[in-house]
Amino acid sequence: MIYNKHIFICTNQRAPEAPRKSCGEAHGMEIVETFKKKLKELNLPIKLRAQKAGCLDICDFGQTVVVYPEGVFYVGVQLSDIDEIINEHIINNRVVERLKLENVRARK
Repeated sequence: MIYNKHIFICTNQRAPEAPRKSCGEAHGMEIVETFKKKLKELNLPIKLRAQKAGCLDICDFGQTVVVYPEGVFYVGVQLSDIDEIINEHIINNRVVERLKLENVRARK
């Protein structure tokens, strides 16, 4: 394993006339850059990478972020959620249940 935690953030963008919206359109790159900046500032003692990703095919649930090696999909992610994901999942290895795909899907 190259990274202890690998974070993929959807930045996919579809054409304006596409029937489905794209979760990366609203603020995908801003979330990527914010994750990178905050992780760099923290200088954690583990190998981390945050990077943009193409379509993760669950756009209907909003901005998607996936953390590996756990394979946890977070949906509806806002800039205000980044600190919580970093503190809970990346640092303390606790899933942010309110953003987890399975939990959001169950509420819909």
